[in-house]
Amino acid sequence: MIATIERLTGLEWKGQSTVFLLGLGHGGIHWTAATLYLLLPFITRDLGLTYTEAGLLVAVFHVSAFAANFASGLVVDVTGKRVVFQVLSLAIGAGALLASGFAQGIWWLVPMVVLIGATNNLWHPPAISFLSEHYPNQRGYALSIHALGANVGDAVAPLAAGALLVWVSWRETASLSALPIFVVAGMIGVLLSKRDRPADSSERGGTAEKTGHGMGLAEYFESLKALVKNRAVLHLSLMAGFRTVAQMGLLIFLPLYLADVVGMGPLMMGVTMMTLQLGGVCASPVAGAWSDRIGRRPVVLGGLSITTVLIIVLTLVQNEVVFIGGVAVMGFAMYAARPVIHSWMMDLAPPEVAASATSVMFGVQALFTTIMLAVGGGVADKWGLQVVFYLLAASMLVANVLVYMLPNKLPDDASGA
Repeated sequence: MIATIERLTGLEWKGQSTVFLLGLGHGGIHWTAATLYLLLPFITRDLGLTYTEAGLLVAVFHVSAFAANFASGLVVDVTGKRVVFQVLSLAIGAGALLASGFAQGIWWLVPMVVLIGATNNLWHPPAISFLSEHYPNQRGYALSIHALGANVGDAVAPLAAGALLVWVSWRETASLSALPIFVVAGMIGVLLSKRDRPADSSERGGTAEKTGHGMGLAEYFESLKALVKNRAVLHLSLMAGFRTVAQMGLLIFLPLYLADVVGMGPLMMGVTMMTLQLGGVCASPVAGAWSDRIGRRPVVLGGLSITTVLIIVLTLVQNEVVFIGGVAVMGFAMYAARPVIHSWMMDLAPPEVAASATSVMFGVQALFTTIMLAVGGGVADKWGLQVVFYLLAASMLVANVLVYMLPNKLPDDASGA
């Protein structure tokens, strides 16, 4: 079994511990945010917040996540401290979740939500660039495990928090839910601190490039200038933004569609949303390892195309069982593309500004998501939820078109295809 995994991934089993540890850390980041979302109705009720105030908290989360991108890539690339910022991201986010349990009003919650949103995007530049450096020939696989962690965190956190809410209040649930994240942060700090440096030829991932950690600001800004002039990087960021509009739109509007249009009960709604995440759990490792062998474009294009079609088809399905099965397939296709897109960015970006390239991509995604939150709600109110799904399909279709403008570059093929 182990030999088969090594052959399929191109990575020795003992060299995969770091990959799975960072996947666990990414799961911790998503655990924090997913717990906050689940607790929001209970927070709203207990503190007597209006729906407008609850909506403000969600908006604050996304705005702070977007704003964090402006500094995170810079500080990571200039200092070279990838592991330090991963640990800080986990610890600060968990601390804010814990502290939110002591809130007596919205003005205590706002700074806590700001910290959770900011650390949500502080994680990605150091983690993705770290994995890219240390596993250059297995980039797709390494980042697929990283993405798998996010799916697991998104799926398990609501279940864990919901179970705690049966026994304790939302305040205690927030505090207790934060404790495992501190443990994960400590594990990463202890086990990976010695690897907070450029990878060398002895790394398990193969021969890695030197990334020039600790470069000066002048050198950094020269490299950043070249990055923003790179059309492939910008096109990839735009493509990722349009894809994320569809992903986040489904996470936000699919539960409303299930309740108000399909007429599902709470239990079946939960099952449906869980299958969406489980599809991603199954898809990520397969898609990542496959993209290392055949290139990024065909895997991304396949995932985006299937998702585009299924978003439209599902609005025509009446049978609940068929609908849930379709959501599972859609989750598989949609989440399969995510780690491959991250790998593609690391293929294209100069290694010395890899974290900043990640920040650009996630910044575009956060901006597009913020716009979608405003536009999607208005469209649903005026024309109905079904039209929102057509818009999400159109967004995914634009992402498909942008894929054709990108080079199908393999990690060991500098010439592209």
